[in-house]
Amino acid sequence: MNHRVFALALATLASMSLQGAVAQGLRPSGASPSGKSGLSAPSARPPATPSITLPEPGAGAAPRSADFIVAVVNSEPVTNYEVRSRLARAEAQLAKQGGAMPPRDLLAREVLERIILEKVQLQQARESGIKVDDVAVAQAEQGVARQNDMTVEQLYARLARDGMSRERFREELRNQLLQQRLREREVEARVKVSDLDVDQFLREEQKGADPSAMEINLGHVLVLVPENASPVQVAERQARAQRAADKVRAGEDFAAVAREFSDAAEGQRAGGLLGLRPADRYPELFVNSTLGLPVGSIVGPVRSPAGFHVLKVVERVTAGMPATVVQNHARHILLRTGPQLSETAAVARLADYRRRVLAGQADFAALAREHSQDGSAKDGGDLGWANPGRYVPEFEQALDTLKPGEVSEPLVSRFGVHLVQLLERREAKLTQREQRDMARGTVREKKLDEAYATWAQELRGRAYVEYRDPPQ
Repeated sequence: MNHRVFALALATLASMSLQGAVAQGLRPSGASPSGKSGLSAPSARPPATPSITLPEPGAGAAPRSADFIVAVVNSEPVTNYEVRSRLARAEAQLAKQGGAMPPRDLLAREVLERIILEKVQLQQARESGIKVDDVAVAQAEQGVARQNDMTVEQLYARLARDGMSRERFREELRNQLLQQRLREREVEARVKVSDLDVDQFLREEQKGADPSAMEINLGHVLVLVPENASPVQVAERQARAQRAADKVRAGEDFAAVAREFSDAAEGQRAGGLLGLRPADRYPELFVNSTLGLPVGSIVGPVRSPAGFHVLKVVERVTAGMPATVVQNHARHILLRTGPQLSETAAVARLADYRRRVLAGQADFAALAREHSQDGSAKDGGDLGWANPGRYVPEFEQALDTLKPGEVSEPLVSRFGVHLVQLLERREAKLTQREQRDMARGTVREKKLDEAYATWAQELRGRAYVEYRDPPQ
């Protein structure tokens, strides 16, 4: 989103923008390609923990002037002190970032609007019965400490110096998690990404890309036209190229067609394949003729000074998408939480499983088959090889901290509580389909931002907000 973002550091505040809040922590909840669990999230990975910027020294204690109510949100007051405290941290963060400081009264109004939006979302979350157990808060607490290269105790020592208590910090963490879970539930169902959306995104990326940053592999049939050829010869050669194109479009093997029709050396030697290479190493005619077309597309005949060409898009490394990634092979045990099993109880049960596995008293796969409430249970919890971004952020972050063979502490996600074991890790080249999946994730993230902005505006529009005296 092209919004100016203020990192409002109430030690736990997410980023805010002039036009509205940016959605955070949203992951698709659909099943993975293997049908195993709602873990799959084919998109780039936002942080699993609330987006945190610690207060600058001295920013946590705004002078307490006379307190009064500046607004009422569905009968819940917003006080002048709330706005002043948030404003002090916003100004400290903006000063750290450099650049022009907006007028203070404008920034104060934006801070007030952000507080109003947060209160509306928290009220909606509580009315919807969404809860956040202490164990999820503790997990977020540890995540914030890791983000800032601290232990939890060092984190609280730092916050104490800036006038923020442990209780207040944990309350703010809980509020952010409530908002995140509400957004996950309300916004994700609004977002659908079609193949046409992905095709359009890839076309736009390719049109604006540096040719040296994109690689393509083309199949090529060349029907030569002699220099100074007569119109009859040209027509005969064009008809020959057209027959080759028709055969390929009808489903015949491209290599066989190339061997039969092509006058180029690679037609006989390599079945017409020119090989994966940067786009700027191909003739401009070839690049422009195939730009934006999906893999498998047939182009031609197209004319050049040499003759008529039939082209097939065999492979494309999409500009902006990595050619290779680090893949993880993991397994997990999932316990779904609800009225019959709280997050705290699920964590305790999985902690016991972990203790037994590490002591050699139990086999992870056997425990998964017996206890896991995920589709992978029948496979001993095995999730197979996964590219970055496949899983929800909490799960992904846990994997990133593990070495092969290690078992995580129990971790909380929207799906329940997991125990994760990393089996293997490798570097692998992305297939064309995997690159397309990553592009789909990028499109989804953009749509989530747009859907969140619309949803937040609708929620804000339904709220009763009474403005009182302006913040001072």
